[in-house]
Amino acid sequence: MGTTLPGKRVGPKFIAALLLAQFVFFVALLGPAIVGLGLKIQTIVPDAEKTSALGIVAGFGAIVAVVANVIFGRLSDRTTSRWGRRRPWIVGGTIVMAVGLVAMALSPSVPMMTLSWCLVQLAANAALAPFIATVSDQVPPQQRASVSALLGIAINLGVLGGTYVAEIFANEMLLMFGLPSIFAIVAMIVYAIVLPDQRLDEKPPPMKPTEWISTFWVSPREHPDFSLVWLSRFMIMLATFMFTTFRLFYLQDELELSVEEAPAVVTRGVLIYTIALMLVCWGAGKISDATGKRKAFVAWSTLIFGIGTALLAHAETVAHFYLIEALLGVATGVYMAVELALVIDVLPNPDDAGKDLGVFNIANALPQTVAPLFGAMLLGVADAANQNYTLLLYTAGIAGLIGALVIIPIKKAK
Repeated sequence: MGTTLPGKRVGPKFIAALLLAQFVFFVALLGPAIVGLGLKIQTIVPDAEKTSALGIVAGFGAIVAVVANVIFGRLSDRTTSRWGRRRPWIVGGTIVMAVGLVAMALSPSVPMMTLSWCLVQLAANAALAPFIATVSDQVPPQQRASVSALLGIAINLGVLGGTYVAEIFANEMLLMFGLPSIFAIVAMIVYAIVLPDQRLDEKPPPMKPTEWISTFWVSPREHPDFSLVWLSRFMIMLATFMFTTFRLFYLQDELELSVEEAPAVVTRGVLIYTIALMLVCWGAGKISDATGKRKAFVAWSTLIFGIGTALLAHAETVAHFYLIEALLGVATGVYMAVELALVIDVLPNPDDAGKDLGVFNIANALPQTVAPLFGAMLLGVADAANQNYTLLLYTAGIAGLIGALVIIPIKKAK
């Protein structure tokens, strides 16, 4: 079994379909994740229990995401469907995700919310792992940072769109959770039609149980560069989710905003962040492709992100919060423009792109498990009201610093 490495540049039609699918999918998934979970939880549990309840729901969902991304990435590598390796999972996963989001909206308790969110994460990662693998399948090295930059913009526009959806439908849970997922299904079908998906010529041999276990592992000794990029992503995602999981409550507790005011401030903050990101993202990607350099872009942007996260501990007004969101947007814009290109450059085996990108995505999903639980613990240190945001945000800043430092030893990329 073998696949051909991408050599021909991808055209505007493919890129447009890719970006549309990415944008709409993230509107559907991240509106609920960023704001919707917090709003829904506050309709179910007393105010004193909201942070621990959110940690439970988000944490268990992220555990499922960790496993699902790797498993479905591997399955898509081995799929022999006449529709291709990736298409069945991209479309099917999005449909099941929509079912899970509707179940979330209708959940009457924290246990039901947790089960529904686990279904959402299972299905979303069944779609996302093959979806991201198509970038490795189709996009040649000389376009990777440019396409990665556009994907970064699409993702963050999706985040922004999701927060607007959550704000508009804050009192209509079924519409907030369910409506965007219908558009996500349509967008993924369009992408599946445009995608020149690869088909395997022969059925791969059955995998032994030990081989399935090894699916979750890439040897740091054999592939040190991949391991260092993995660790860097883990650290910046840990820093990110240690704040974003509790951002709604941070605005209420630290900046003393009401339950009604906070979602609008989240939305405006994400808007400022996204505008700052877009101003630098495309340019950073083009420069990276033109120079062939990846490491400096990723390391410096990660360092700045860590510093910005720590500065949130000193925000005293909403205006301060917005300024820091702009700084974080600039850092993330550079990071997202180049980091996926760096990852693909150091992949152990292009034939196993779905599996290896799934292993890499553990660094994206595992912090979503750790951050809510670890963050809730940090908030409670020496603070009976669970509001030690200074400790939370400084710890997140240190994680960003570590994420920057581990990029330096990478040898396979410049």
